[in-house]
Amino acid sequence: MLDWALTFLIIALLAGLFGFGLVGGMAYGAAKLCFFVFLVLAIVSMLTGRRLPR
Repeated sequence: MLDWALTFLIIALLAGLFGFGLVGGMAYGAAKLCFFVFLVLAIVSMLTGRRLPR
């Protein structure tokens, strides 16, 4: 998931550099969404991860 966020962020930066504002804005939104989904899943995974048996 983090790979997708980084990919969309790079696309957004390149689109902004070349003047494609709408494409850059949409890619930035997708990158932000992917990053926050990754963050939530990482936190949930850490909280409910494997526990050693007693």
